[in-house]
This record gives sequence, structure tokens and C-alpha cells, in this order.
Amino acid sequence: MKPNLSRPARRALLVVHVVVSVGWLGLTLCLLALGIAGAASGSADTAEAAYRAMKIFGDWLIAPISLASLLSGVALSLGTPWGLARYRWVVTKFWLTVPAAGASIFALRAEIASAAADASAGRAVPSSVDLVIAPSVALGVYLFLTAISVLKPWGLTARGRRLRAGSRPTGAGTRSGRRVAARSQA
Repeated sequence: MKPNLSRPARRALLVVHVVVSVGWLGLTLCLLALGIAGAASGSADTAEAAYRAMKIFGDWLIAPISLASLLSGVALSLGTPWGLARYRWVVTKFWLTVPAAGASIFALRAEIASAAADASAGRAVPSSVDLVIAPSVALGVYLFLTAISVLKPWGLTARGRRLRAGSRPTGAGTRSGRRVAARSQA
């Protein structure tokens, strides 16, 4: 099956995907730094400033960046020879990105909003460690996703092997045809 996207479109989409994915990683690093500052500062003013800054990032950036990363990745996989279910690394990226985006949009944003409200009201933030743990775990996931995007490990899925076998002729001129011919002569 040929890719649906032209080469310029694939390249443009690849640039968009890399930019938003690296942006998501950078945003998470910023949230981690602010979460550490809020939890470890010992100052109510610093904690309030950190959690309010986290809320701005959460309200304005988490949803669009995580969704843009997910959607551009899906579009890129469907429009290129990599496919969405042909290679194990692509499947792994997809099945880690979906819950990461969901957790970022629904759980992390809610936790940030709660911490910002508590800090603004002068109350101690009961789950300040959660605002260090969640971005730490997310950062680890995004670094792993980046690594497998670069290294492309693990090979084809069963579906990818079936598609590859169905798209190649199995005559004497093919690699598999030579193996068959060599085995029959022995």
C-alpha cells in the first residue's frame, strides 16, 4: 500500500509532529520545575506563584499540545509507509501517547487547578508531591517515546509481516525466492 501523503506534505507533517512533541516534552519539564519549586520552597508565596504558573500552562498549553502530538502522529503514521499497526515501535508510541494525553488533559490539569486554588486561598497544598511525581513520570514516558522514534526498534508486527509478504512477489528474482530455490537444490 502506497502512502497517501506527498513528500512535501509528509515532511511538513513530520516537522509539525516533532515540534509539538518536543514542545510537550518541554512543557512537562517546565511543569516539573514549577512543581518542585512549589513543593520544596517552604514559602507560601513561591508555592502560590509556582502553582499559578502551572495553571496557566495547564489551561493554555496541555490540551492543544498533547492533542496535536497525538493527532499529527496518527496522521503521519497513516500517510507514510510506517503505518499505524505495521511496526511495533509505532504501536507502542500510539498506545503510550493516548493515555498520556488523556492523563495530561484530565488528571494533571485538575490536580494543577486544585493546587493553584488551594495556594491562592492560603491553604496548604495537600498533594504537592503529586505535582512532582506526575510530570516526572510523564517526562520519562516522553523521553522513551522520543528514543523509540529515533531508534525504531523491535521490527514488524504480525500485521506488518502479512502486509509485507502480500506486497512482494515471491518469484526467483526476490530474496525469498532465492532461499526457496537454494533449499530445493540441496
